[in-house]
Amino acid sequence: MSATRTVAVRTRLTELRGTGLLRTLGLLALLIITTGFWIFFSAFATGFTSDFNLFFLLRSAAIAVTIGFAQMVVLSIGDMNLSVGAIGGATGMFAGWLMQVLGVPPALAVLLALALGTSLGFGNAALVVWTHLNSFIVTLATASLITGGMLILTRARPFSNLPDSFLGIAQIELGGVPVAPLVLIMLAVALVLGLVYRSTSLGREMLAIGANRQAARMSGLAVGRIVLVAHGLSGLLAALAGAMSVAANNTASPGIGSDWVLASFVAPAIGGTLLSGGLVSVSGTVLGGLLVATISSGLLLMNVSNFWLSVFLGAVLLLAVGLDRITRTVGGAAS
Repeated sequence: MSATRTVAVRTRLTELRGTGLLRTLGLLALLIITTGFWIFFSAFATGFTSDFNLFFLLRSAAIAVTIGFAQMVVLSIGDMNLSVGAIGGATGMFAGWLMQVLGVPPALAVLLALALGTSLGFGNAALVVWTHLNSFIVTLATASLITGGMLILTRARPFSNLPDSFLGIAQIELGGVPVAPLVLIMLAVALVLGLVYRSTSLGREMLAIGANRQAARMSGLAVGRIVLVAHGLSGLLAALAGAMSVAANNTASPGIGSDWVLASFVAPAIGGTLLSGGLVSVSGTVLGGLLVATISSGLLLMNVSNFWLSVFLGAVLLLAVGLDRITRTVGGAAS
């Protein structure tokens, strides 16, 4: 039985990866679309290519991509995390409290915030594994608990007196180039995640669980442990995005993360990550986040209401669901 299930898992992964040409064409199309928007906004949005705007655009993209990564890692195992924004907001407030109230050095405050985010992710995983409930229900509930707890403990008061050494990671340029250190942090995370999914047994096991959880369990994979790792990593990345947002906003505000749920799905979905699990695209998530940041910046400069960005994100997510189904059908994985 175990050998049969192992073959089933490998077959399912092969089927999903068999859509390689389709995924490559999708990434190429995404790159062309993003380039097209850059050309359009360069021509019609005054100041789009200025150093000032490019700095803020790339900084926003770095945060959007990191938020997308936090969702991508749980999508890879066929789960989802609706508490990404709640974790990011709570850990951002925690970091701000540590730095402003307790005088904790920024590096240590961020590390403690990342540890808290990881712990909250582990909590999500424990509930998913223990209750056998869908991760949608579990993380929807924990999102409310985390946000409510944060608001009660902080009384919804922001922390604005933060050290310059911390704010500098989002406010300074690197060598005179309009790029904040946050962009390098995001790229480093992308590199690590790419290596995890391409070159490690952990990455392959996460994708195997996303492709067919029951078959993966029957083949001997420690599904509970991998679910724990995936959700813990999601919490870690959400906390990182929270710290990045605090630095970018110059303050730890209770509102951080309140609008991350939709955005967390859009970047990986645009980039080719299957919402049903088993297949991820790190580079696609980077491009997806860049596209969202580009459109947001361009609309702002053209004095178009940012409400249209919400319309765009919702439409893109619906389209991604359809493409998800098509991809699985082409790969032979349709039920």
